[in-house]
Amino acid sequence: MKKKIFLLFTLCLLAQWSVAQAPKWVEKAKRAVFSVVTYDQNDKILNTGNGFFVTEDGIALSDYSLFKGAQRAVVMNSEGVQMPVVSIMGANDMYDVIKFRVGISGKKAPALTLSTVAPAVGANVFVLLYSTQKDRSYTAGQIKEADKFSEKYYYYTLNVQLKDKMVSCPVMTEEGNVFALAQKASGKDTATICYAVDANFVMSQGVTAFSFNDATLKNIGIKKALPDTEEQALVFLFMASSQLSPEQYFQLLDDFIAEYPQSADGYIRRATLRINQSKDDASMDKVVADMDKAVNVARNKDDAYYNRAKLIYSYMLEHPEKVYKDWSYDKALEEIRKAIAVQNLPVYVQTEGDILFAKQDYPAALACYEKVNQSELASPATFFSAAKTKEVMQAPAEEVLALMDSCIVRFNEPYTTEAAPYLLERAQARMNADQARGVMLDYDAYYKAVNGQVNDVFYYYREQAAVKAKQFQRALNDMEKAIELNPADLTYRAELAVVNIRVGRNEEALKVLQDALAVDPKYAEAYRLMGIAQVQMKKNQEACESFGKAKELGDPNVDELIKKHCK
Repeated sequence: MKKKIFLLFTLCLLAQWSVAQAPKWVEKAKRAVFSVVTYDQNDKILNTGNGFFVTEDGIALSDYSLFKGAQRAVVMNSEGVQMPVVSIMGANDMYDVIKFRVGISGKKAPALTLSTVAPAVGANVFVLLYSTQKDRSYTAGQIKEADKFSEKYYYYTLNVQLKDKMVSCPVMTEEGNVFALAQKASGKDTATICYAVDANFVMSQGVTAFSFNDATLKNIGIKKALPDTEEQALVFLFMASSQLSPEQYFQLLDDFIAEYPQSADGYIRRATLRINQSKDDASMDKVVADMDKAVNVARNKDDAYYNRAKLIYSYMLEHPEKVYKDWSYDKALEEIRKAIAVQNLPVYVQTEGDILFAKQDYPAALACYEKVNQSELASPATFFSAAKTKEVMQAPAEEVLALMDSCIVRFNEPYTTEAAPYLLERAQARMNADQARGVMLDYDAYYKAVNGQVNDVFYYYREQAAVKAKQFQRALNDMEKAIELNPADLTYRAELAVVNIRVGRNEEALKVLQDALAVDPKYAEAYRLMGIAQVQMKKNQEACESFGKAKELGDPNVDELIKKHCK
């Protein structure tokens, strides 16, 4: 009995001695260590582990495995206070590390100081465990190996036995600075060694402009931090804009504005998103407030005026019946002219022309477009704008066509889908200028540009041009193709019959018209055209019967034919 009491007494003395020998900084440093709980999409616990603060404003480090698949996470500090993980700031799945920010509610976090010098092999190290008790306990060991990677970081092998609850705890130098994160041992020798990854490497992880599509980060549902620079953050916003819901994108814009309050872009983007969802004057007031703020903070006032003009102009185009306070085309014109007064850029003049066109001040709009077309901004779109303005002003067809020629010449052959809509527009301009063969060339070029991906309407319009160009076989082929794509449209069958009659294929025309009547027995135009074909075939009695049927069904164009052929 005395021996047992003596042994217990000895163990107590040894425990007291180990605490007494602990470095003075241990108790304070342990306050930076916390536990982490992550949750899945059903808000059930996914993983638990450790982490620690490295800055007083809440930046912390841990292992990536803990967060993979998590939709939210919280930390429990040494005082038992729970705090949310508010954003992921970077991660590396290969080295199983993550950097994140904890919401500390304005208080300073008890942060560890990062070591600026890598400790040498053989140096004593201390692993600090998470605890809610004030104590100076730790696990000690030495550095067995230090392998360099990425030129300036180290992956350490430690003579330390590590348990699961010690993964991602900080590994400290004798001076009390953190230099690594503890990682689980692998292989056979797990009783005497473990590994640790350089804490400065974890700190180097970050979010870049293209991190939105990074698979490692996408595996975590928690919000990602913005990149460290405004320029990178703006690209990040662009990448995210097409992949987030409006609610998520709103939150991202709010974060950007909080991070970069002097950037006009954040307010402009938020105003644009708000205006797309506005339902009343109250929501529109927020749009105005954002744009006012953008103008106030903008380094380039002209750009802010330009964006405000575009916003008002777009709103008026899309909501002509829904007036909002003093917004009007005149208001948009006032804003764009403010921009031009600061810097007379062609893009501003183009917008001025667009607003004037919407106001139906076509001569003034044309003057703007002509200025742009004499500048370095001249493009297919700007020449197209001028051409459409001339068309509305009923200018000679040749003048409109000349502008469309200038539009098309700015594309390289072979034409791509980018040129396709402009080819169709020039085809119409050529049709108006009685250049039917040129029309056919444009339609053929369009067909190639879109790799033959056309619909029935395309074939109908090309057929019209083919008839005008007296290319009747092509006209017949195109109408047959249109019918094949849309057999329910009887107009196509009537048009095919007309071309057949025109080239003397009256029997074929009758067959086409019979097919049309099989679809709709009350299609009056089919009977009228049958009558015309029958007249050509010298079958006047049958023709008059067909004309009579057309009149019975209400065809307004058959009376003259009856007068002429049915005495």
